Amino acid sequence: MRDLAPFCPDGLHVSNLRIARDGKVLLDVPDLALEGPGPTMILGPNGAGKSLLLRCLHGLIQPDAGCIQINGRKLSPEDRTQQAMVFQRPVLLRRSVSANLDFVLKRMGLGRVARRDRIAELLVEGGLQGQARQAARSLSGGEAQRLAILRALACGPGTLFLDEPTSALDPAATQKIETMVLRASARGVRIVMVTHDIGQARRLASDIVVMQGGHVVEHGQAQHVLDAPQSPETRRYLAGGLVT
Repeated sequence: MRDLAPFCPDGLHVSNLRIARDGKVLLDVPDLALEGPGPTMILGPNGAGKSLLLRCLHGLIQPDAGCIQINGRKLSPEDRTQQAMVFQRPVLLRRSVSANLDFVLKRMGLGRVARRDRIAELLVEGGLQGQARQAARSLSGGEAQRLAILRALACGPGTLFLDEPTSALDPAATQKIETMVLRASARGVRIVMVTHDIGQARRLASDIVVMQGGHVVEHGQAQHVLDAPQSPETRRYLAGGLVT
């Protein structure tokens, strides 16, 4: 691993993380520290292990070995309740846009008036106030993804994982989501996001993780990684070369 950011007690720290299936190693990360304000962007070719790493960090997949720490202690089930994740293809409830948000807020124990006020705030933040009563599953791709992000943010997470949230969207829809991501980051939400878009990484990233073959081949400040990559794998990927 090149240009690895030093471990800081305030952040996510992965050590000796490993997943193998049928004798093939899918993920092998001896050491990775994600600290600082973020956002952290994870880059790499298809099959590099980016989404797998994200799912491990969120507890959706249990690794065969290894440890994930937050703020210097082992990540607990209680810590994971302070995380949220949005997938490439959002999963929305069969109800209105507002009702999707209300479902989350009600589970958090908010009263009716508090939920109503919070829903109004969220809809404005996502630019969806005009679709409040619309069936969520009838939204366009960009609108659906914005709703999914709003629903995740409604929980007040400390960390938000995003798995290629703009991969199938046009530039205008992508820009709206990037704005939401930057606003959340400015409020102190730690963003860890997978993307294939190098331009997006330039626009959003504070630090960048580059993966290949289940390994982290480089991690460092965004400008350093993008403008002066240290590993041959990163140089080849950023140059658009074939990466296997």
